[in-house]
Amino acid sequence: MKIFIEKNYTDLSKRVADIIESEMKEKSNLVLGLATGSTPIGTYEELIKRHKEEGLDFSKITTFNLDEYLGIPHDHVNSYHYFMEENFFKSINIDNDKINIPNGNPENAEEYCKAYDEKIENQGGIDVQILGIGENGHIAFNEPDDKLYLGTHVTDLTESTIKANSRFFDSIDDVPKKAITMGLGSIMKSKKILLLASGKNKANTIKKLLKDGVVSTHNPASLLLLHPDVTIILDEEAAEEYMK
Repeated sequence: MKIFIEKNYTDLSKRVADIIESEMKEKSNLVLGLATGSTPIGTYEELIKRHKEEGLDFSKITTFNLDEYLGIPHDHVNSYHYFMEENFFKSINIDNDKINIPNGNPENAEEYCKAYDEKIENQGGIDVQILGIGENGHIAFNEPDDKLYLGTHVTDLTESTIKANSRFFDSIDDVPKKAITMGLGSIMKSKKILLLASGKNKANTIKKLLKDGVVSTHNPASLLLLHPDVTIILDEEAAEEYMK
């Protein structure tokens, strides 16, 4: 496991973009796992900048997103389809046929989830997976629980996650209560994992992850400590409690 502590969010985003750019140049048809939320936006902005100013080429890249709200239209301003289009895809030269985001309105959710995992496997697996981390240790929408699902699945969102995500909606009542998410087994199959955390609100979460020395389904992020190639990139605020 590698840990980088950057001075601020801007430097964190540049560090993550450096790693992704290096992987892209080594493998032009990289399979890239993507996350939503506020944390990776800076990374996407930096990659867009490098595409526009330096010609960083996304034409052969295949992407798989971690999750999507259940029952929300693709064009809804708070859907993850909309988020990815606005914050990343519309500004790079990616082939739309190579973009994969879970469908929040599948006819048969169980069959769809199996097919999503099969599609990842048919691409040879995810080469580099970007992850954020929730304040309760959730990864994607894998919430703390007595058990965790391995494959992509439909899950109920916890009250803490609904509250955290309510800042993106007009009202907490508008936040979807379910989502489709990759499972921890799907995520752990990624060849390389980049875990990002920024801000003081993540400081205790990172301390618990890195200093407790415990792997538990009640802290889903802790399972990442078992992965052979994890890089954790923090800014100083997120690393504050870990560094004490």
